[in-house]
Amino acid sequence: MKNLFNHMNAMLLLAALITFSACGDDENDEPSVEANSMIKLYNDATLGDVLTDANGVTLYVFAKDVAGSSNCTEGCLDSWPIFYAKEAEISSGLESADFGVITHANGAKQTTYKGWPLYYYAPAGDGELEAANNTSGEAIGGVWFVAKPNYTIMYANAQLVGNDGKNYTSDYAEGDGSTAYFVNSQGRTIYTFASDSKDTNNFTASDFSNDGVWPVYTKELDAVVSSIDMADFGTIDVFGESQVTYKGWPLYYYGQDTERGDTKGVSVPSPGVWPIVNKNIAAAE
Repeated sequence: MKNLFNHMNAMLLLAALITFSACGDDENDEPSVEANSMIKLYNDATLGDVLTDANGVTLYVFAKDVAGSSNCTEGCLDSWPIFYAKEAEISSGLESADFGVITHANGAKQTTYKGWPLYYYAPAGDGELEAANNTSGEAIGGVWFVAKPNYTIMYANAQLVGNDGKNYTSDYAEGDGSTAYFVNSQGRTIYTFASDSKDTNNFTASDFSNDGVWPVYTKELDAVVSSIDMADFGTIDVFGESQVTYKGWPLYYYGQDTERGDTKGVSVPSPGVWPIVNKNIAAAE
């Protein structure tokens, strides 16, 4: 009888350990939105190719995430749930190397595309996702955009921080506040030069000896976010190189911007000499 009693106690202990282990796993569950592992493309009649999950539900990026971490927290996630596909399968037309995973501030895993965290859109703010092949979240607040494979220029919205380590506002005064600005698909900031004039580059040397400091922006344009008018872009010839312009302003990178979202150039050599670019910039004369 004693052996039977000990056996029963052992079985009860084993059952308790299994139950405890299962409860512990629940605490580390993935986000509440269950994402199928497939990531694919949907061709929208207006926006072109758009990233979706396996069910055709559109994926989005957030301009405030330019540095690569998620700035959509707490209540924001009610309308913009995190997208995470564990061991994601990538459909044709996409490159697996462009995808990654970060850990959100709330501890959840989140899939990234070209360094941009990905989200769904829940129109009612209750976590209920928009219908498949819908893009109703596009351009909301001027900071939410569908994720596309062929963006050349995207919008960022963040604090400007100069090479001097100081914070700057959109009018290049010292101070705090987010500013909208153009970046490439990898989050690198794009600038203009205050001493340039319409369709004229007054900086670059004929032998490109100073191009490492302010490289000319020569990328052939494909797609831009919908709030930017593609018609405002052009190109000029700069000593044999085709430099992109926006509203007549030649476009540049800053050589010392080494991290996503860096805006070090705004203070060089003094604030306002090399402005960031956004759609509100006045046309060059």
